[in-house]
Amino acid sequence: MKANIHPNWYPEATVTCACGNTFVTGSTLPAIRVEICSSCHPFFTGQQKFVDTLGQVDRFIKKTETSKVKQEERKRILEARKSKVEEKKKERPSLKDLLLQARKQVSS
Repeated sequence: MKANIHPNWYPEATVTCACGNTFVTGSTLPAIRVEICSSCHPFFTGQQKFVDTLGQVDRFIKKTETSKVKQEERKRILEARKSKVEEKKKERPSLKDLLLQARKQVSS
């Protein structure tokens, strides 16, 4: 093996979790900071927990709320359009109705 090309190995690297848990392992870094570990991960603890580091859960909830509002608004717009189309259909008689009226006028 070539000399001086491999990273330094720290057999007692300290891993620190955001929950406060620390443990020692081997690594190429002397100290490692993690957001989640086996003592706070939902798979190991059996508890449901949201890990929100950048406000992603809040942003997602905000997006779903705004999408619900937009869906309701879109639904109202579509209903208004539908009612306008129905009104136009009622106002204008069909060709069949016009022909029947013309026959009645000719026969009378």
